[in-house]
Amino acid sequence: MAPSHYPRGTVKKIVKAHSDRPLTKNVDVLIWLDYTLFLQDLMREATIKARQSGEKGVSARTIRKVRETSLRKFKG
Repeated sequence: MAPSHYPRGTVKKIVKAHSDRPLTKNVDVLIWLDYTLFLQDLMREATIKARQSGEKGVSARTIRKVRETSLRKFKG
């Protein structure tokens, strides 16, 4: 189930205002899941890049390096 800390109706209105397509009943849940998968992929790629570079942890610079790759994977 989607987190309850955001108003579902507001999310649907925002998406509907930016889209000319009909929306399903649970479109906000699908958006949340896609966002979660994107963050998971971003962190996985950043962790790999950081280890290859010999860094001890993931930094903002490492995330910026892999951001475009992850965004391309999730482009709709």
